[in-house]
Amino acid sequence: MLPFKLPAHRGLRILCLGAHCDDIEIGVGGTILRLQEEYPIEKIEWVVLASNDVRKQEAENSARQFLNKSASSKIEVNSFRDGFLPFQAEAVKGYFEELKKRFVPDLIFTHYRDDRHQDHRLVSDLTWNTWRNNLILEYEIPKYDGDLGKPNFYVSLDASILEKRNQILLATFVSQQSKHWFDRDTFNALPRLRGMESANQFAEAFYARKITL
Repeated sequence: MLPFKLPAHRGLRILCLGAHCDDIEIGVGGTILRLQEEYPIEKIEWVVLASNDVRKQEAENSARQFLNKSASSKIEVNSFRDGFLPFQAEAVKGYFEELKKRFVPDLIFTHYRDDRHQDHRLVSDLTWNTWRNNLILEYEIPKYDGDLGKPNFYVSLDASILEKRNQILLATFVSQQSKHWFDRDTFNALPRLRGMESANQFAEAFYARKITL
């Protein structure tokens, strides 16, 4: 599934970056579940930028369920202000630089650079600004803005993995259940479309801007 040679004598190191508490789950959750089933994992770091007290608890609970097959994981849910990340860019950049010093990933998942949500774009831009020697895959989030693009990297998902992702999302993020889009239909829609594009039933899709072998 991965287009590069696995590291010798150790498992994969993966960094997941999300602006908000359910972004990683929606954008790359199925892929994370599949990677843990098929590849040796040394460590996964799961980083969320914006949260409040309620959403932080939900995000930590969700991340633990997604990472329960990983031998080592670290979950960090920060308290930057939702919707205002571009105005906190200096602090976010400083946080990324500290993260870069202590953890060297083989693979980074971050937001799509052309995402219309200002927080998502900021996280993507600072990911590329901070990490220059890592494989970066940008994930997509369906939303009101209708900003979906043309991805070039697909990860096929079994229906059972997609349903596990959905069950964790729906059971964990109780604070989001009043939103009209937060349901299984939405969570299945984009993976079904990307699955059709990649000759599969379901898939998560990514933007791979640079791959060096």
